Amino acid sequence: MNKPIALNVRINGLLSDFVAANVGKEGLYDNASEYVRDLIRRDLARVERERFDALKAELQRAFATPDDQYVTVGASDVIDRARLRHGR
Repeated sequence: MNKPIALNVRINGLLSDFVAANVGKEGLYDNASEYVRDLIRRDLARVERERFDALKAELQRAFATPDDQYVTVGASDVIDRARLRHGR
């Protein structure tokens, strides 16, 4: 597990007002740190969802390709291609 990091973020104006409205007795969060952690978790989930959707779309395209366009390769072919790609 990575070491925790400390962040100091300064906000003012509209952003500050928005955070204040979401923190404390009237807000959904007890403190600004809790709010920021939740925002980061949501952003992480969004990125993971986007990556999954991209992979899913790629797989759907691959499975939609007619069978006669596929080429059968062996393990040695894959290893040789990888070596060429990585300059070995």
